[in-house]
Amino acid sequence: MRATTRLLATLKPARYLEPNSPTGLTGLFTHPTPRSTLLYLYSATLDKLQSMPESCVYRQSTEALTKHRLQIVESVKPPGYETWLAKINKEMETHPEVFKSSGPQAGRSQKISHHGRTFVATELREPPDEREEEWDGEHVGPPELEGTRTSAERAGQKNLAHDEYEASKTVEWDPEPLLEASQIAELENQIGAGLIEEVIEVAEGELKLADVIAQNRVWEDLEEKPAEGQWTYFERGTHMPQTQSP
Repeated sequence: MRATTRLLATLKPARYLEPNSPTGLTGLFTHPTPRSTLLYLYSATLDKLQSMPESCVYRQSTEALTKHRLQIVESVKPPGYETWLAKINKEMETHPEVFKSSGPQAGRSQKISHHGRTFVATELREPPDEREEEWDGEHVGPPELEGTRTSAERAGQKNLAHDEYEASKTVEWDPEPLLEASQIAELENQIGAGLIEEVIEVAEGELKLADVIAQNRVWEDLEEKPAEGQWTYFERGTHMPQTQSP
């Protein structure tokens, strides 16, 4: 059914699925990079689960399912993946100055590590539109003087130019090779949770849920202890008491 839905949406068989094309499900379009996206989401979720105690039932169940699906996704590699990975690793070693370990800057890349894996994220910011900016009340002083500057005034110019040059450095990254349509179908069959785009949506929701559970520390005891027998009716093997009608 899943393969038929996507086939009817594209109307033509192809080696690769066209990114952002209809999947056959309303409002859901073909994801351009499903493999790398799932690897990141699953790795980030496993890292978040580490903050919970091992006795936490949510951690136990979610960790088992996430590891299982992560193993499935890792086992399916697109054609040319090893060659691409070797090239990327070489670029990272050749241009270490391009990466930052803290928040990304305009036009620069950031290394992100999750569950023993390294991911590269690049944040591209468009130049601000002055027409959309509002005056914040800052005092606007007189314009700077033109002409030759004194030695004291020129002291910081060298460092400023160097910082601007470093910030402008970028590396052109080749995108990860695409999975073939047959490989995506294989993933969908092994995971058994609908289209790969549906699996991604579930993984995104799970990562958000894990963050909420970690913040609220739901594994801890309640501040107000429940009354004795309060949850008895909801235990397995018990029944609600029958009331006799008059």
